Amino acid sequence: MQNFSESFLLDPIREGTLALPVADIKEPFVDAEDIADAAVAALTQPGHEKRRYELTGRRAITFAEALACIAKATRRDVRLVPVPPDAFRDALLAAGVPKPETDLILYLLTTVLDGPDDKPADGVRAALHREACSFEDYATRAAASGVWDV
Repeated sequence: MQNFSESFLLDPIREGTLALPVADIKEPFVDAEDIADAAVAALTQPGHEKRRYELTGRRAITFAEALACIAKATRRDVRLVPVPPDAFRDALLAAGVPKPETDLILYLLTTVLDGPDDKPADGVRAALHREACSFEDYATRAAASGVWDV
């Protein structure tokens, strides 16, 4: 989830338009705080030995749905504009993003986030005995921090 507030998605979201080469697929975006909490629990508490946790968010949503959550939390318009992968690559390179980083971002958006892994897993619940953070809760928390203020 923090890619929307701490990474290359931040500035376009502040500007109100996020152009990405993504299909209308759903992904169970996970909160980095859930990842950290699960890691701490697994490393410091008994009962996690030889366990493997698949950590995901509570439900799978599209990028457009994620931006709708951010728009609601910020009370601003934030929209998704789908772009072809080649145009996205060219725009990143023109903006000075190094080629290896550009290739990685494009790989993540077009290959890793391809839809088959759209089912939320129960790893956060299994590791922490609570539900994973929802995208709505993350967006509300991030908006309150002022990260998306313009």
